[in-house]
Order: sequence, then C-alpha cells, then structure tokens
Amino acid sequence: MIQVMGGKYHHGDLRGELVRVSLDLIAEQGLGGFSVAKVAKRANVSPGAPYRHFATRESLLAEVACHIACQLADRVTEAAGAHEDPVDALAAAAGAYTRYVIERRAGMNVLYADGLHGPEHTELHEQTRRLTDEFLLRCLIVAPDPATGLELMEQLFTQAHGYGTFQLDGVFVKHGYSVDLVVAKSAEAARVAIRGRTVGAAR
Repeated sequence: MIQVMGGKYHHGDLRGELVRVSLDLIAEQGLGGFSVAKVAKRANVSPGAPYRHFATRESLLAEVACHIACQLADRVTEAAGAHEDPVDALAAAAGAYTRYVIERRAGMNVLYADGLHGPEHTELHEQTRRLTDEFLLRCLIVAPDPATGLELMEQLFTQAHGYGTFQLDGVFVKHGYSVDLVVAKSAEAARVAIRGRTVGAAR
C-alpha cells in the first residue's frame, strides 16, 4: 500500500524509512540529536506514526543500532580480510572502525546506549557480538593469553573510537588532518598497542 504523507510516498515500508532517516539524523547530529519527533518530522509523517512500528524510542534506536553494528562488522571484516598478517589485519580493522565513526558519528556509543541492554533486543546483541568477535578472535591470535587478548580488544576499540571522536570534535581538524590521515594514525596506533602487548611475551 502506498501512503501519501505530506507529499512523500512510503511504499509500504515506513518502518525501513524510519530507520534510514534515523541513521542519517545520527550521522548529522550524533546520538544526542536523536529523537522520535525529529525522525517523524524528517520522514514527513505525523509524530505518532513511528509508534505504530516501534513501541518506544528505545525499540527504534535498537533497530538503528542493529544496522550500525551490522554495517560496522561488514566494514571491519572486509578491511581485515584484505591482509594475511594478523597484526596488519587488526590495524586495518581499527582504521575501518575509525572511518565509520567519522562518517556516521556512530559506533560503540550507539550500540551500548542507555535502554538497549535488555533481552528483548536479541538481534542487536547478536550483531554487536559479531562485531566484537571480529576483533576478539584476531586479538587472541596475536596475544600471549586470553586475558591479554581481551585487554587488547578493549584498547583497540577505545583508541579507534577516540581517533574518530577527535576528528568529529574538531581537535584534529585544527591540525589540518584529513580523514585519511586520521584513519592511518588510528591504524598505526593499533600496531603500537599490539606490539606493546605481544613483543617479548611468552607464548
């Protein structure tokens, strides 16, 4: 069924349109700028229309976060898969994460947003696990023991997200850094972190 709403046509997929609009809204304004009212306005539907598909703000955000986790996992998998060396693969994964954060203003900050931790958000948890496993399994290859692998994964996510945030907040922009340079710096920082936790470690 085609619905005409304020001049826009929704070809029976308002739910998908709401998710798409939400992704674009977060990419422009960050998680702090997300609201159901803004999404409805951008989608050119009534303020109550989104609630016919998503019972709460959190249920809409959970589906949006699921898409983000899936996109991130795909990006990381593709970037890492282009390298045979496990260190290079992890560095590329970190760089891919940073680039996504810069492009979409979204990463772990959205996946772990308040209200998204409940058991009802099963698909989000599965996609988040797919993303973290891409890093963790590779970290376990280079780390001397599982505990170090977990710590390395945490450090890589933190660094990669931090580089993206510094670019978005204008810190790196003031230094004239391009996005490509920030991504390269993130990847190199990942290599340094990996060497710091693996060089000289007993296996």
